[in-house]
Order: sequence, then C-alpha cells, then structure tokens
Amino acid sequence: SARRDFYWLRSFLAGGVAGCCAKTTTAPLDRVKILLQAHNHHYKHLGVFSTLCAVPKKEGYLGLYKGNGAMMIRIFPYGAIQFMAFDQYKKVIKKHLGISGHVHRLMAGSMAGITAVICTYPLDMVRVRLAFQVKGEHKYMGIIHAFKMIYTKEGGLSGFYKGLIPTVVGMAPYAGFSFFTFGTLKSIGLAQAPNLLGRPSLDNPDVLVLKTHVNLLCGGIAGAIAQTISYPLDVTRRRMQLGAVLPDSEKCLTMVQTLKYVYQQHGIRRGLYRGLSLNYIRCIPSQAVAFTTYELMKQFLHLN
Repeated sequence: SARRDFYWLRSFLAGGVAGCCAKTTTAPLDRVKILLQAHNHHYKHLGVFSTLCAVPKKEGYLGLYKGNGAMMIRIFPYGAIQFMAFDQYKKVIKKHLGISGHVHRLMAGSMAGITAVICTYPLDMVRVRLAFQVKGEHKYMGIIHAFKMIYTKEGGLSGFYKGLIPTVVGMAPYAGFSFFTFGTLKSIGLAQAPNLLGRPSLDNPDVLVLKTHVNLLCGGIAGAIAQTISYPLDVTRRRMQLGAVLPDSEKCLTMVQTLKYVYQQHGIRRGLYRGLSLNYIRCIPSQAVAFTTYELMKQFLHLN
C-alpha cells in the first residue's frame, strides 16, 4: 500500500507539473484573451495581434504575465486533481456501472474536469481580476489583497463562485471531448499503425505509447475541437467573474442573461467568439505541452 500511496503523490506531481509548464508557455496569450473577452476599454478597439504588441508597450513585458502567479497557484492543484480524479472516476465507472471503452473516458473526463474546477475556482476568480487590471489603475495589490477585497465587498464565499455555472456547463463537453478525442485518436492510431505512430513505453516495454510528435498532434486536435464547442461559455464565465469590475455588471448576473447580453451587444463573432483565434493558438501548444509533459512525467515517475 505504501507503493500505492506514493502513486497518488506521483500522479499528483505529474499532473501539477504538466499544468504549470503548459500554462506558463501560454500565459501572455491568456492575459490578452481575458482583456479581449471582456472588452477592456484600454484595448477594446484592438485585435488579437495588436493587443499582444500593445501590452508590453503600455505595461512592460511582465505585463504579459499579469495574474500568472495566481494562475500557477491554481493550476498545480487543478492539473493534479484533474488527472488523479480522471483515473479514479474511470475505475469507479468501470467497476460499478460496467461501462468501458470510450464512453467511460468521456464521463470520467467530464467529472474530473468539474471536480478540479470546483476545488480551485476561487483562485481562478482572483487570477482573472488581476489579469484584467491595467497598469496605473490597480484595484487589487496582489493575490491576498484581491482575496480579502472580494470576500469583504462581494458577499463572502459566494463572491468567489460567480460564473461557476457556465464553467461547469462548458466543462463537461470541454474536458469530456478533449479526453475522448485524445483517447480515441490514440487507440485508433496505435491499432492501425503501431510501428509508425507508437513506441514501447520506457518503464514498461509491454505498453505501447504514442511517439512524442504524434502525442503533440493528438493533444492539439483534441483541444481545438473541445474549445470550439465550449468557447461562448468561457466568454460568459469571464464576464461574470469580472462582474463588479465591468460597467455593465447588472446585466450579466446569470448565465442566460450574460449570453443574451453579449450576443445582443456584440453578436456572435465579435462577442461570443471574441478571442477564439487566439484561443486556438493558445490552446494547441498548451494542450500539447500538458499531455506530453504528463506522459513524460508518467514514465519518469514510473506510473505506467
């Protein structure tokens, strides 16, 4: 059992490190996405590329990493909980419901995503507030200050969970589809062309794993499909999280209100899907780095 306890710890570590590597790679794109999604008035007339150039000019290069500290504190437990929960849920679903194959992957993926989100949501809230601030107009001085302010000014604990509903609603297809697509591509690939796409795992020669570049590709495709489905809900969540900071907050109290409001004000392309192109650019390396780091860490920590 000692070995099994360490397995938990090692899998936690693998998930956490994978998440941190992935997010730091794409932090600048993340910050720009938040500025665009909620139409920050300093950058609202700009597109994706011009915002990426404007932020360093206005706020220095570190401006691109604003909110990244809170992101790291959140993403380590998030990545860890998600990957660990995924394995656990998969076992439970298989054992108690007798469902296996792709369906149990889809269910476990969604449930793992939701579990991780609920556990780490307040940190996401704080991070979005920090990332939306522009130099010279600071309402929050840092992570702890932001926590205190939201807690005292916005109704205690419930203040940290604004936008949770669209997040969970969007999470199910997002986590589900990314694990599902990744798993399906992986099993089809290894079944159809094992020599071309696969190689024996370093820590267990009987287990075939995907070659690194194939892994990257599958992770990327999985991410892109999942993103497109759930993107409007991501925009909704950001709006709701920023509530108190945005001028039009009273129109964005519930998920349906927010979706309607964004659609009426800005339409589909400039509203519900604003920043999507950026999301692809961001999501593909991020998913790819996450899945690849995780697979490498798994071998490194003998998890296969």
